[in-house]
Amino acid sequence: MIYAWGITDRGVVRTQNQDGYYLNVPSEGVAVGVVCDGMGGAKAGNIASMIAVETFVDTLQTLNGDPDLPPPAVLSRAAEASNEAVFRRASSDPDCFGMGTTMVAVLVADQTAYLLNIGDSRAYHINQEGITRLTRDHSVVEDMVARGDITPEQARTHPRKNLITRALGAEEHIRADLYEKELQSGDYLLLCSDGLSNILSDQELLYEVIHGGEPSDCCQRMLSMTINRGAPDNVTAVLFQIL
Repeated sequence: MIYAWGITDRGVVRTQNQDGYYLNVPSEGVAVGVVCDGMGGAKAGNIASMIAVETFVDTLQTLNGDPDLPPPAVLSRAAEASNEAVFRRASSDPDCFGMGTTMVAVLVADQTAYLLNIGDSRAYHINQEGITRLTRDHSVVEDMVARGDITPEQARTHPRKNLITRALGAEEHIRADLYEKELQSGDYLLLCSDGLSNILSDQELLYEVIHGGEPSDCCQRMLSMTINRGAPDNVTAVLFQIL
Protein backbone atom coordinates (compact mmCIF):
# COMPACT_ATOMS: atom_id res chain seq x y z
CA MET A 1 0.00 0.00 0.00
CA ILE A 2 1.21 3.51 -0.85
CA TYR A 3 -0.10 6.81 0.48
CA ALA A 4 0.81 10.17 -1.01
CA TRP A 5 0.49 13.86 -0.17
CA GLY A 6 1.67 17.03 -1.83
CA ILE A 7 1.78 20.79 -1.30
CA THR A 8 3.05 23.87 -3.14
CA ASP A 9 3.25 27.52 -2.14
CA ARG A 10 4.74 30.71 -3.59
CA GLY A 11 6.58 31.40 -0.33
CA VAL A 12 7.07 34.76 1.33
CA VAL A 13 9.16 36.71 -1.19
CA ARG A 14 8.05 35.61 -4.67
CA THR A 15 4.90 37.13 -6.18
CA GLN A 16 4.09 34.03 -8.25
CA ASN A 17 4.41 30.29 -7.77
CA GLN A 18 6.42 28.87 -10.66
CA ASP A 19 6.61 25.37 -9.20
CA GLY A 20 4.31 22.59 -10.34
CA TYR A 21 3.66 19.05 -9.16
CA TYR A 22 1.58 15.95 -9.75
CA LEU A 23 1.01 12.82 -7.72
CA ASN A 24 -1.15 9.76 -8.20
CA VAL A 25 -1.53 6.30 -6.69
CA PRO A 26 -3.56 4.57 -9.42
CA SER A 27 -3.45 1.10 -7.86
CA GLU A 28 -2.01 -0.75 -4.91
CA GLY A 29 1.77 -0.73 -5.11
CA VAL A 30 1.94 1.76 -7.99
CA ALA A 31 2.59 5.49 -7.63
CA VAL A 32 3.69 8.42 -9.76
CA GLY A 33 5.04 11.77 -8.69
CA VAL A 34 6.74 14.72 -10.36
CA VAL A 35 7.96 18.12 -9.18
CA CYS A 36 9.06 20.93 -11.50
CA ASP A 37 10.59 24.30 -10.63
CA GLY A 38 10.23 26.72 -13.52
CA MET A 39 12.52 29.58 -14.49
CA GLY A 40 12.71 32.25 -17.17
CA GLY A 41 10.89 35.41 -16.15
CA ALA A 42 7.64 36.48 -14.56
CA LYS A 43 5.34 34.48 -16.84
CA ALA A 44 7.60 31.97 -18.53
CA GLY A 45 8.73 29.98 -15.49
CA ASN A 46 5.15 29.21 -14.60
CA ILE A 47 4.41 28.17 -18.18
CA ALA A 48 7.51 25.95 -18.35
CA SER A 49 6.66 23.98 -15.22
CA MET A 50 3.00 23.65 -16.23
CA ILE A 51 3.84 22.35 -19.72
CA ALA A 52 6.47 19.99 -18.33
CA VAL A 53 4.20 18.44 -15.71
CA GLU A 54 1.23 18.07 -18.04
CA THR A 55 3.27 16.61 -20.91
CA PHE A 56 5.15 14.26 -18.59
CA VAL A 57 1.94 12.89 -17.07
CA ASP A 58 0.16 12.54 -20.43
CA THR A 59 3.13 10.71 -21.96
CA LEU A 60 3.54 8.50 -18.91
CA GLN A 61 -0.09 7.45 -19.07
CA THR A 62 0.24 6.69 -22.77
CA LEU A 63 3.41 4.60 -22.43
CA ASN A 64 2.91 2.90 -19.10
CA GLY A 65 0.74 0.16 -20.56
CA ASP A 66 3.45 -0.92 -23.03
CA PRO A 67 4.86 -4.23 -21.74
CA ASP A 68 7.98 -3.82 -23.89
CA LEU A 69 9.05 -0.63 -22.12
CA PRO A 70 10.69 -0.98 -18.69
CA PRO A 71 9.96 1.80 -16.18
CA PRO A 72 13.25 3.67 -16.75
CA ALA A 73 12.52 3.87 -20.46
CA VAL A 74 9.01 5.13 -19.74
CA LEU A 75 10.40 7.87 -17.52
CA SER A 76 13.04 8.83 -20.10
CA ARG A 77 10.56 9.10 -22.94
CA ALA A 78 8.15 11.13 -20.82
CA ALA A 79 10.96 13.54 -19.90
CA GLU A 80 12.03 13.80 -23.54
CA ALA A 81 8.46 14.64 -24.56
CA SER A 82 8.30 17.30 -21.83
CA ASN A 83 11.61 18.77 -22.93
CA GLU A 84 10.44 18.94 -26.52
CA ALA A 85 7.17 20.64 -25.53
CA VAL A 86 8.87 23.27 -23.35
CA PHE A 87 11.65 23.89 -25.88
CA ARG A 88 9.13 24.28 -28.71
CA ARG A 89 7.12 26.86 -26.74
CA ALA A 90 10.29 28.72 -25.71
CA SER A 91 11.46 28.82 -29.33
CA SER A 92 8.15 30.00 -30.80
CA ASP A 93 6.84 32.45 -28.17
CA PRO A 94 8.96 35.59 -27.61
CA ASP A 95 7.53 35.97 -24.10
CA CYS A 96 8.87 32.53 -23.24
CA PHE A 97 12.33 32.79 -24.75
CA GLY A 98 14.94 31.16 -22.53
CA MET A 99 12.49 29.51 -20.16
CA GLY A 100 13.12 26.10 -18.66
CA THR A 101 12.37 24.00 -15.62
CA THR A 102 13.87 21.44 -13.30
CA MET A 103 12.22 18.05 -12.98
CA VAL A 104 12.36 15.25 -10.46
CA ALA A 105 10.05 12.31 -10.97
CA VAL A 106 9.37 8.87 -9.56
CA LEU A 107 7.51 5.82 -10.76
CA VAL A 108 6.99 3.19 -8.06
CA ALA A 109 6.22 -0.35 -9.21
CA ASP A 110 6.87 -3.79 -7.72
CA GLN A 111 8.51 -2.38 -4.57
CA THR A 112 11.04 -0.42 -6.63
CA ALA A 113 11.28 3.34 -7.05
CA TYR A 114 12.44 4.40 -10.50
CA LEU A 115 13.63 8.01 -10.43
CA LEU A 116 14.63 10.70 -12.90
CA ASN A 117 16.01 14.19 -12.39
CA ILE A 118 17.09 17.25 -14.34
CA GLY A 119 18.32 20.29 -12.44
CA ASP A 120 18.31 20.74 -8.67
CA SER A 121 14.91 19.50 -7.53
CA ARG A 122 15.55 16.45 -5.36
CA ALA A 123 14.36 13.02 -4.26
CA TYR A 124 15.09 11.62 -0.79
CA HIS A 125 14.69 8.16 0.71
CA ILE A 126 13.73 8.31 4.38
CA ASN A 127 13.11 5.67 7.04
CA GLN A 128 13.88 4.96 10.70
CA GLU A 129 17.54 4.39 9.81
CA GLY A 130 18.06 7.84 8.30
CA ILE A 131 17.79 9.99 5.19
CA THR A 132 19.55 9.53 1.83
CA ARG A 133 19.45 11.84 -1.14
CA LEU A 134 18.73 9.69 -4.18
CA THR A 135 19.41 12.28 -6.89
CA ARG A 136 22.41 14.43 -7.75
CA ASP A 137 21.86 18.12 -8.44
CA HIS A 138 22.87 19.49 -11.81
CA SER A 139 24.25 22.70 -10.35
CA VAL A 140 27.43 24.75 -10.12
CA VAL A 141 27.84 24.16 -6.38
CA GLU A 142 27.23 20.42 -6.69
CA ASP A 143 30.08 20.25 -9.19
CA MET A 144 32.23 22.28 -6.80
CA VAL A 145 31.46 19.83 -3.99
CA ALA A 146 32.30 16.89 -6.25
CA ARG A 147 35.68 18.46 -7.05
CA GLY A 148 36.36 19.09 -3.38
CA ASP A 149 36.42 22.87 -3.82
CA ILE A 150 33.76 23.40 -1.14
CA THR A 151 32.00 21.27 1.48
CA PRO A 152 28.30 20.32 1.34
CA GLU A 153 27.75 22.70 4.28
CA GLN A 154 29.38 25.57 2.36
CA ALA A 155 27.26 24.75 -0.68
CA ARG A 156 24.07 25.52 1.27
CA THR A 157 25.02 29.20 1.61
CA HIS A 158 27.21 29.66 -1.46
CA PRO A 159 26.27 32.73 -3.58
CA ARG A 160 26.06 30.56 -6.71
CA LYS A 161 23.87 27.84 -5.16
CA ASN A 162 20.92 28.66 -7.43
CA LEU A 163 22.83 28.29 -10.70
CA ILE A 164 21.91 25.02 -12.41
CA THR A 165 23.85 23.39 -15.21
CA ARG A 166 21.01 21.42 -16.78
CA ALA A 167 17.36 22.39 -17.31
CA LEU A 168 14.47 20.81 -19.14
CA GLY A 169 13.49 22.90 -22.17
CA ALA A 170 16.76 24.84 -22.38
CA GLU A 171 18.05 22.76 -25.31
CA GLU A 172 16.52 20.65 -28.04
CA HIS A 173 17.70 17.43 -26.40
CA ILE A 174 18.03 16.68 -22.72
CA ARG A 175 20.09 14.27 -20.63
CA ALA A 176 18.24 13.07 -17.57
CA ASP A 177 19.81 11.02 -14.81
CA LEU A 178 18.08 7.79 -13.80
CA TYR A 179 18.17 5.97 -10.47
CA GLU A 180 16.57 2.94 -8.82
CA LYS A 181 15.84 2.23 -5.17
CA GLU A 182 14.38 -0.93 -3.66
CA LEU A 183 11.64 -0.12 -1.16
CA GLN A 184 10.41 -1.75 2.01
CA SER A 185 7.47 -1.20 4.33
CA GLY A 186 8.16 1.85 6.49
CA ASP A 187 10.02 3.74 3.76
CA TYR A 188 9.19 7.24 2.60
CA LEU A 189 10.05 9.04 -0.63
CA LEU A 190 10.21 12.83 -0.64
CA LEU A 191 10.33 14.88 -3.84
CA CYS A 192 10.91 18.62 -3.46
CA SER A 193 11.98 21.83 -5.13
CA ASP A 194 15.02 23.69 -3.85
CA GLY A 195 12.72 26.10 -2.06
CA LEU A 196 12.41 23.39 0.58
CA SER A 197 15.85 21.74 0.49
CA ASN A 198 17.67 25.11 0.63
CA ILE A 199 15.89 26.02 3.86
CA LEU A 200 15.51 22.76 5.77
CA SER A 201 18.51 20.54 6.44
CA ASP A 202 18.47 16.81 5.75
CA GLN A 203 18.19 16.13 9.48
CA GLU A 204 15.19 18.44 9.76
CA LEU A 205 13.50 16.68 6.85
CA LEU A 206 14.21 13.33 8.50
CA TYR A 207 12.80 14.46 11.82
CA GLU A 208 9.58 15.87 10.36
CA VAL A 209 8.89 12.76 8.28
CA ILE A 210 9.65 10.19 10.98
CA HIS A 211 9.00 11.98 14.27
CA GLY A 212 7.17 15.22 13.51
CA GLY A 213 3.62 13.88 13.63
CA GLU A 214 1.12 12.33 11.27
CA PRO A 215 2.52 11.70 7.77
CA SER A 216 -0.58 13.28 6.26
CA ASP A 217 0.40 16.61 7.89
CA CYS A 218 4.12 16.40 7.09
CA CYS A 219 4.15 18.49 3.90
CA GLN A 220 2.24 21.27 5.66
CA ARG A 221 4.62 21.17 8.63
CA MET A 222 7.66 21.47 6.38
CA LEU A 223 6.06 24.30 4.41
CA SER A 224 5.24 26.16 7.64
CA MET A 225 8.87 25.85 8.75
CA THR A 226 10.15 27.36 5.51
CA ILE A 227 7.61 30.21 5.70
CA ASN A 228 8.63 30.94 9.29
CA ARG A 229 12.22 31.28 8.03
CA GLY A 230 11.32 33.72 5.26
CA ALA A 231 10.71 31.30 2.34
CA PRO A 232 12.61 33.28 -0.32
CA ASP A 233 11.58 30.85 -3.07
CA ASN A 234 8.56 28.81 -4.10
CA VAL A 235 8.19 25.65 -2.01
CA THR A 236 6.92 22.28 -3.23
CA ALA A 237 6.95 18.86 -1.55
CA VAL A 238 5.49 15.47 -2.48
CA LEU A 239 5.67 12.68 0.08
CA PHE A 240 5.03 8.95 -0.45
CA GLN A 241 4.59 6.50 2.42
CA ILE A 242 5.26 2.83 1.67
CA LEU A 243 3.33 0.35 3.85
